[in-house]
Amino acid sequence: MAGLTVFLYVLVVLASILLIGLILIQPAKSGGMGAAFGGIGESVFGGKAGSHLTKATVYLTAIFFIIALALAALIGHGVRINGAADTAVDSFLESEKPAA
Repeated sequence: MAGLTVFLYVLVVLASILLIGLILIQPAKSGGMGAAFGGIGESVFGGKAGSHLTKATVYLTAIFFIIALALAALIGHGVRINGAADTAVDSFLESEKPAA
């Protein structure tokens, strides 16, 4: 289970980096960040680059949210095996219990 969470963490980081890049290269109506990098955008990717970049951003955002929800479900609902804590938070909380 730990390997799956690490894999999902890596996917979330990669998706977020790609999203940041896609958002920054999109042409803005008022110049914005698209003009900060020398106006790259439609001139490099063609006349309909805005629609392709917008679709790619929507798809990548959906993928990001699905992965993030799956990761939250795995971490939030840690499975206990033989009564032992599965997550680091659970093990920390169990170690901090006062002695009876």
